[in-house]
Amino acid sequence: MTTTDSPTTDSPTTTTTATTAQDDTRTGDTMDTASDTATALTAPPAPPAPPARTPAPDGERMRRWRMVLGADSAEATGCALTGQDVAMDGALEALYGGGGKKPGGRGGGGRSAGLGASAPSVARWLGDIRTYFPSSVVQVMQRDAIDRLGLSALLLEPEMLEAVEADVHLVGTLLSLNKAMPETTKETARAVVRKVVEDLEKRLESRTRATLTGALDRSARISRPRHRDIDWDRTIRANLKNYLTLPGADGEPDTGTVVPERLIGYGRASQSVKKDVILCIDQSGSMAASVVYASVFGAVLASMRTLATRLVVFDTAVVDLTDQLDDPVDVLFGTQLGGGTDINRALAYCQSKITRPADTVVVLISDLYEGGIRDEMLKRVAAMKASGVQFVTLLALSDEGAPAYDHEHAAALGALGAPAFACTPDLFPDIMAAAIEKRPLPLPDREAQP
Repeated sequence: MTTTDSPTTDSPTTTTTATTAQDDTRTGDTMDTASDTATALTAPPAPPAPPARTPAPDGERMRRWRMVLGADSAEATGCALTGQDVAMDGALEALYGGGGKKPGGRGGGGRSAGLGASAPSVARWLGDIRTYFPSSVVQVMQRDAIDRLGLSALLLEPEMLEAVEADVHLVGTLLSLNKAMPETTKETARAVVRKVVEDLEKRLESRTRATLTGALDRSARISRPRHRDIDWDRTIRANLKNYLTLPGADGEPDTGTVVPERLIGYGRASQSVKKDVILCIDQSGSMAASVVYASVFGAVLASMRTLATRLVVFDTAVVDLTDQLDDPVDVLFGTQLGGGTDINRALAYCQSKITRPADTVVVLISDLYEGGIRDEMLKRVAAMKASGVQFVTLLALSDEGAPAYDHEHAAALGALGAPAFACTPDLFPDIMAAAIEKRPLPLPDREAQP
């Protein structure tokens, strides 16, 4: 199948201008990442640096600028690096020197270091940055190394995978390389992916289960609840007509009470399926992080007996991965990142699997760059909502900030009563709970919605 990548929008780059003349050999994205890195430089390094006098505030500021701008700024900043700072600058130089050219290239007259094309030198560099910088900075530098220096091919070597700091973005890169990965590397890659998935499950599972279990319990009301199941807010409102005033004793003011003739309580969750959930995930290249998080959430939802969860991924083709939901790693390796997009075709498949519209929640996770039939897509969404389906559109399920998306399609879905918005992993359980209870969705920022 021949596929094309979905359109993407470059994120704006923040640049910084120094008042002194500098050799502009670093690009804007280098300044961003190096600035983040320099912020972490004040932390006690490991191994400990030789004892040194604590620099004055102005001296510390110049030190940070020297780290950000590189060796060519030494004269302008008046700051000479010593001790471990020299090694840290060397690690930055290897990645951001040479004007951002790939291995083998050199920046004319400027900083010209690089990681080189050999796996051993890259492995040493990966070890160095883990020594000098915190994990969050290491992950940023690894992503920059892959993007700027073309190191994707080296990730196909088991020794290299064992040296990297695993995170969601690295998992996305590995999944995009899945088809080109040799058999000798696949087991190592699966181990890396499994570590990230297990970390995500530990962070997300307990809250997701607690939130959704409560929502499923509250979806049914009973009139003879146990004491611990009484919904006191609803019970008091239903019995306000039974309010009694009681005279106070010994000059005390009068008090009042509500006689609860009618109790209202939460239903207890049964073992039967209460709701059907369909996760429909766009697997185009721009949705890599969303695919990872959605697969983890899909596995968590599938483990809840009161939910019947279906997971569907699509590009220009549609693949149902429901039978692999017991292992999110299998789900992830069943995806194929980087294809085109046919949302209409995917929704047509999901629509054919709906048997209880009033008890079904469909979650479309896509940037909405539709390569199929736009009008048909909107008609399907309208038909599902008219039948009673709770339809949720997430432009992204990640913590990467504002995503790129098709604003026209997002506005059209909003007009149908299905607002499209980005969602962080921490907010996702609340979104699902609101959909299950048929409450208004807790949008992250209503004013920012299309």
